[in-house]
Amino acid sequence: MSIVQKIKTDARLKSLALYLLMPRNQAKPRWWVRQFMNPFYHQKGNDAVFRPKARLDVLPFNPFSVGKSSVIEDYAVINNGMGPVHIGSNTFVGLFDVVIGPVTIGDHVIIAQHVVISGLNHGYEQIGIPIKDQTCTTSEIIVEDECWIGANAVITAGVRIGRHSVVAGGSVVTKDVPPYSVVGGNPAKVLKQYNSETAQWEKTQALHKTALF
Repeated sequence: MSIVQKIKTDARLKSLALYLLMPRNQAKPRWWVRQFMNPFYHQKGNDAVFRPKARLDVLPFNPFSVGKSSVIEDYAVINNGMGPVHIGSNTFVGLFDVVIGPVTIGDHVIIAQHVVISGLNHGYEQIGIPIKDQTCTTSEIIVEDECWIGANAVITAGVRIGRHSVVAGGSVVTKDVPPYSVVGGNPAKVLKQYNSETAQWEKTQALHKTALF
């Protein structure tokens, strides 16, 4: 058993490790973790940019990686405390975005402002315990290559956004999005899809008899 596995399976060691890594009841790692541990544990691609006011709440016990030439804008928050966060190359994470792992974002993705992508859910079923004290669950979110996520969108745990798809601004995505689709609304529904036979983006009503990518 590795040291990390031993810590994770021993409640006392885990509690001590968490205390050393971040202050109690806070998500932001301690200064020494940000400065001296994270640069050695996490992967940052060539020419990737973390804006000065971006908040990277990333810890060494879960993976975090950003590909080449990607940008994490000011006031964005990235958190890998409950699961890995992987961001591909040439991807843009906009102002005030929140990304909570487990999340995998592909290459050439545009994420506009005030978007929430959270692979985490809080338990609420036990009515005698405050929700904040109940066990959390996670389910990975995957945003495939070349997608565009519009401003103020919310993507919930376990959702996959297919390649080259668009999520309209203000949408709440609770189900998988097929590749080459445009979705919108709350909950989000497919509005258009690319038809490979006509080489056109068509409204969903026109697609029931034709093949799609």
